[in-house]
Amino acid sequence: MVETVSWGAWLPFMVAALLCGYLIGSIPFGLILTRFAGLGDVRKIGSGNIGATNVLRTGNRKLAALTLLLDALKGTVAVLLAAPLGEQYGLLAGLGAFLGHTFPVWLGFKGGKGVATYLGILIAAAWPGAIVFAIAWLATAFTTRFSSLSALVATVCVPIALLFLGLKLPALLFLVLSVLVFIKHRANISRLLAGTETRIGAKG
Repeated sequence: MVETVSWGAWLPFMVAALLCGYLIGSIPFGLILTRFAGLGDVRKIGSGNIGATNVLRTGNRKLAALTLLLDALKGTVAVLLAAPLGEQYGLLAGLGAFLGHTFPVWLGFKGGKGVATYLGILIAAAWPGAIVFAIAWLATAFTTRFSSLSALVATVCVPIALLFLGLKLPALLFLVLSVLVFIKHRANISRLLAGTETRIGAKG
C-alpha cells in the first residue's frame, strides 16, 4: 500500500521530467541555424539529417560547430534542470532530451542521430563516462578515420565503464541510449560493412 502511494506521488514528477527533457531536446537547432543563415532546409541536402554532420555539408564549419555545441547542451541542460529533484529525475530528463532530439514531434519524428546529445547528457549525469567516451572516440577516429564507427565504439564503452564504476542507474540509461544510437546509425553500419562509408576529411 505504501509503495502504491509513493509511486502515485512520484509519477507526475517523473512524467514532467521526461516531458520537459523531450521539449528541450526537440529544439531542431541544425534546422533553425541553417535557415537563419539563409542556407535553406538542411533536411534537403546530404543525409537529410538535422545534426551537425549534415550541417557541415553546407560548407559552414562554424555553423556546424555551433549546432554540435547546442545539441550537446540540450542534454546537459535537461539533466541539470531536473537533477535537483533527484538523480532519477535528471536521468529521465536526459532520456527525454535524447528522444526529443532523435524523434522530434515537430519534424514528423525525424531528428538527428543523437551522438552530441548523448555526450551532453553524459557530461551532466556521469562525467567520468564522458572521459571514456572521448578517449574511445578519439582512439577509433585516429585509427580508422570513421566518425560513425568512432561514435558506435564510444557508445559501447560508456555503459560498460559506468557499470564498472558502480554507477548502475546511469549505466542502465546509457545502455538504452547506446542501443538507440545504433538503431539511428543503421545506414552507417550498412555502409561500414560494405566498405562505402565516408572517412573523416574525405570529400564527397
